[in-house]
Amino acid sequence: MKAHRVARVAEVIREVAAETILFELQDPRIKNVTVTRAEVSADLQIAKVYVSIMGSERDQSLCMHGLKSSAGYVQSKLGTRLKTRFTPTLKFILDEGVKKSIEMTRLINEGLATAGAAAAGAATPDETPSEESDDADASSRDEE
Repeated sequence: MKAHRVARVAEVIREVAAETILFELQDPRIKNVTVTRAEVSADLQIAKVYVSIMGSERDQSLCMHGLKSSAGYVQSKLGTRLKTRFTPTLKFILDEGVKKSIEMTRLINEGLATAGAAAAGAATPDETPSEESDDADASSRDEE
């Protein structure tokens, strides 16, 4: 099957799943969910819907159970939107990419802070050119 058709179907699945989860599901376990992407097999039989869930591990686990139990409803909504012979079977997968990127950003910021503190500790008080230039600017303003 052509790659662009599979990509179009994956995008439709992502849209339908996101809209259905956001606006139509009434399960109280399902909250703080973002559909990040969808992948479809080449024969359009199976679709993996990757979701990012904000909250604790327990909240994520409850939300995943809720999503798995409502997969049939989301699949029926998808069936009305897609005009294909078969409606793909949906599998919800927790996307760890967002969590990992937040952790990497935290580690980078932490590394920059320790490097900045080490560089500030290496400079001696006699080597502060910014104070000398401020004094020169102040004296030039006084002369005017």
